[in-house]
Amino acid sequence: MNQNAQQLVPVILSGGSGTRLWPLSREKHPKQLLSLIDDETLLQLTALRLDGLTLDIAVSDRPIVVCNQEYRFITAEQLLQVGVVAERIILEPFGKNTAPALTLAAQTICANGSDAVLLAMAADHAMRNIDAFHAAIANGLPAALDGHVVTFGVTPNAPVTGYGYIQANDREQYPNVLDISQFVEKPDVSTAQAYLDSGDYLWNSGIFMVKASSWLQAMARYAPDILLACDAAVTNAAVDLDFVRVDETAFGACPSDSIDYAVMEKLSLTPDSSIKGYVVPMDAGWSDVGAWDTVWQVLDKDQNGNVAQGDALFVKTTNSLVLSHERVVSCLGLDDIVIVDTVDALLVAKKSEVRDLKSVVAAIKKTHVHLTENHRKVFRPWGAYDSIAADERFQVKRIIVKPGASLSLQMHHHRAEHWIVVRGTGRVTRGDEVFLLSENESAFIPLGVVHRLENPGKTTLELIEVQSGSYLGEDDIVRLEDVYGRDGSIG
Repeated sequence: MNQNAQQLVPVILSGGSGTRLWPLSREKHPKQLLSLIDDETLLQLTALRLDGLTLDIAVSDRPIVVCNQEYRFITAEQLLQVGVVAERIILEPFGKNTAPALTLAAQTICANGSDAVLLAMAADHAMRNIDAFHAAIANGLPAALDGHVVTFGVTPNAPVTGYGYIQANDREQYPNVLDISQFVEKPDVSTAQAYLDSGDYLWNSGIFMVKASSWLQAMARYAPDILLACDAAVTNAAVDLDFVRVDETAFGACPSDSIDYAVMEKLSLTPDSSIKGYVVPMDAGWSDVGAWDTVWQVLDKDQNGNVAQGDALFVKTTNSLVLSHERVVSCLGLDDIVIVDTVDALLVAKKSEVRDLKSVVAAIKKTHVHLTENHRKVFRPWGAYDSIAADERFQVKRIIVKPGASLSLQMHHHRAEHWIVVRGTGRVTRGDEVFLLSENESAFIPLGVVHRLENPGKTTLELIEVQSGSYLGEDDIVRLEDVYGRDGSIG
């Protein structure tokens, strides 16, 4: 066993923007940022997943996170909320799938003179039995330390058609670790049942463990075009506050591919390779939380098979899921139904049909694109705003500013603003004026006047903003200064 790699570093792949959990998941607020199965979000649960893990090598408590630059501030904020400080947050200008994301992490590690074992985990998966997951990691570590790529296969309990499968066999080179015969795409029901009956197949969890140098060596052989593009993107990266912003032009030339397609499937077809692919079976309550039916599966149910988050009433209703945190949802005489109620959109669907939700989102995008992009409440690095009312020439927002935070110094070409403080104290810059604004006090910001709002206090600042003008879009912001290093005109 090669002991040169003295540390296991978690790598959280958080670039997804899936719409299969709409209306909770939106393009600019994807499912990994949602609290679906616990009080913590899926991202936070992933970041805490290695707590208590003990191995023959050290386990880092500072993950590398690879995420889309659109989610950089809320990603960092959610990690801090659970006491996790990232070693690096690597920002992708656009998603290129998991193989480039892991390559960026491996190159970042090697550039710092380390050859740690990387444990790559998707930020949007669930894991109920953490002890079983830790045991699986320990089982796979010897193979990873010897320079191989280890994945984790979930012991199937049903003929599920929504997962890829791994055919495995036991050569007993490593205890509790199996050889990979082949990867199989999502099967039909009869094929999935045959896989289940054979006992030779595992669900593909999409979790991988490999030394950084071994991953780069595998990429050099099997996907050199990805490796070359990622190398240029990291070499020309810029440090932006706590983030590493890879070069957009170089990364734009990178092909999009998954870890499975780029490397793992090819490893199983090249027995001459010094790097081999192995799979560790595990039964850890894993789920990819990929659609509303899987959310229903992983949550605790009542005696009639119903799941409720928020205010829900079930009468003569079975095997249904209701999520509502704004109002009471009453269900009468229903079976196998999903109801997801948000402040601006409502989903009612048969549980058996929710995997076709992308077609619904595509239709909504043609007429109500804002409902697919963002929630009514939008998070910013300084806090959040909630658009509570709007019409053709006015908009009303509830604005929350965190203690010590500051909006950008900005101006608008098409709107004026009226601020009324309802909690806390704000410092207002309006042209050449700088003054404090306390509870029940207000200030008017005329069209075209440079202004800034800050929270100098130790408690949250809350105010109501009334906008009026000929155009009220978020792109009518000319940002002159910004403490968060943001460019452009949004937020």
